[in-house]
Amino acid sequence: MSVLRLIFLFVFTTGLQHNLLTTSRPNFLIIVADDLGYTDISPYGSEISTPHLESLALYGGTLFTDFHTASACSPTRSMLLSGTDHHLAGIGQMSHILQHYPEIWDGKQGYEGYLNNRVVALPEILKDIGGYRTMMTGKWHLGLTKKQFPSKRGFEKSFAQLRGAGNHFNYEVKTTEEETIVALKSLLYVRNDEFVNHTTLPMDYYSSDYFTSELIRFLDEDDERPFFAYLAFTAPHWPLQAPNELIKKYKGRYNAGPDALRAARLESQRRLGLLPPDVVSATLSMNETSWAVMSDEERAFSAKTMEIYAAMVDRMDYNIGRLVNYLHRTNQFNNTFILFMSDNGAEGAVLEALPLQSIDHSVVYFDNSYENIGTKTSYIWYGPQWAHATMAPYRMTKGHITEGGIRCPAIVYYSPLTLTSRRVSHEFCTVMDILPTILELAGVAHPGTTFQGRQVFLPRGKSWMSHLRWHRPIHDACQAFTGWELFGERAIRRGNYKAVYIAKGPLPKETKWELYDLTKDKDELKDLAEDKPEVLKELIELWFKYENETGVIVAPNPYELSYKDPQTKK
Repeated sequence: MSVLRLIFLFVFTTGLQHNLLTTSRPNFLIIVADDLGYTDISPYGSEISTPHLESLALYGGTLFTDFHTASACSPTRSMLLSGTDHHLAGIGQMSHILQHYPEIWDGKQGYEGYLNNRVVALPEILKDIGGYRTMMTGKWHLGLTKKQFPSKRGFEKSFAQLRGAGNHFNYEVKTTEEETIVALKSLLYVRNDEFVNHTTLPMDYYSSDYFTSELIRFLDEDDERPFFAYLAFTAPHWPLQAPNELIKKYKGRYNAGPDALRAARLESQRRLGLLPPDVVSATLSMNETSWAVMSDEERAFSAKTMEIYAAMVDRMDYNIGRLVNYLHRTNQFNNTFILFMSDNGAEGAVLEALPLQSIDHSVVYFDNSYENIGTKTSYIWYGPQWAHATMAPYRMTKGHITEGGIRCPAIVYYSPLTLTSRRVSHEFCTVMDILPTILELAGVAHPGTTFQGRQVFLPRGKSWMSHLRWHRPIHDACQAFTGWELFGERAIRRGNYKAVYIAKGPLPKETKWELYDLTKDKDELKDLAEDKPEVLKELIELWFKYENETGVIVAPNPYELSYKDPQTKK
């Protein structure tokens, strides 16, 4: 091909891309998985069948390897919809912690326990300023009362599960107690402005299927406006439940155990070019019985929990395929910006299910026999060893501000940005960046510090568009910094240096700030605090700046908060 022809093609495609990016009114589809591990989909090295996500990643999508969220569900969702820190948006701490420690946070701004009015939500901006039609289905987890419904935050159409978790088959446990324990209460489904009685839902209800069907129904309504659609799966969040035929598909796949799975996932990432070959995987410290000393029966049970988990991920991908096929059939695929992400690292501790961790409750309310697990009458999770495996090579899991709790998969696909095959981005970015990215692409300005007569915060995130178009940095590595805090754990990052503070014991002197260089030490194994005290000092100073800017209120004794049952304080 001649040089002149190459120049012509470059000018033509660049001009076409610029025209599409600046003159069209794109649609937006945001898909969030719940507690999905970093390596749980095939573009990130998984053996689980996820062909539809793989297609989005391989054929022109951008796969992010350094995308970060909060360390738990609702804080991340508040950051996604507000573009700012969860301590400003009203979810400064998880609701089950707020309930049991009112002396610390009760009445404090940023700790309302729901998406507050000091932020303006993305669907509010797109609907009221941009003229978009807005819709959501799936997990809300940002407020339980009618004043806090999705319909009150800009979603014209919605079918939502208000709570953070529940039975995927819409099976409600019958109890004889006067007050049902927290984790067994009604799921509180809502449609638009009204509560939905779960008995009116179809007999074949399964969360991933129904959320997708409802979203397609909303999309299929006769409306010429561009759309913003938010699909928040509750999969693969516990309880682990899936259609039986899919569970059978993975039978025997995990018989080698979690250590073998972690090693295989790590090798797959190296092969895909997501990790350098010399990365070392963090080890797991735990109190659980290790795979090596389990009995055959215990291993079989544990392996089946991972089979069920894999089936849930498989079914989620199937439903993403249904959505993509719908967009193709209606000629909307090429004009739809699609983002897929997880809301935090894999769940290893079952933070919200503490009341269910007693044997008594499992025996009374559920049939968790080997033959029955995965069905609607079971209630299980897979535990820290499998969660650790799915987060390879990172340290710890959900609930922690180490990379294993906050580094998540994220894939962006938008046809006008697609000129080549899969692109891997190693650029640091966060969930707060999604709102400004969408607003820039939609050509809609943020309202600033005032919206509908109330004062609101500006976004802290930065748009990805210059990075997606021209590979420019998203955040200034020398000046910009990002902080994390939840359950008393703290972290601050600038560039590739990250300082971490995790309580080691009840006495403050037992805990010191740690320092890691994520360029060379992605799994946070080599503490550089003594080698680079000047870097650590600068980061700690930035932590206090972050604390002041966001209104963080850290528990007086983070060790007790993080490691004790908030129900019993033991």
